[in-house]
Amino acid sequence: MKPKAWTMQDAKNRFSEVVYLALSEGPQVVTRRGQEVVVVIARDEYARLRVSGSSLVRFFRESSLVGVDLDLERDRGPLRAQDP
Repeated sequence: MKPKAWTMQDAKNRFSEVVYLALSEGPQVVTRRGQEVVVVIARDEYARLRVSGSSLVRFFRESSLVGVDLDLERDRGPLRAQDP
């Protein structure tokens, strides 16, 4: 389901409703000059997103590719064909 979009002015005037809907129905998008600029989400959802995207290092440590022997040797050949 696509989040409800609010203009900046509507979100300002109806902030309590924006918060209520973020808690009960999910993310609420706020637009400025027709561009999506902010998403209002519930604190629990924010915490979940922060944990899941906490660290690139953690991602690689927990990857199913841990221990796979990869050939990371750099190709020392010319980067492109040389003009004669």
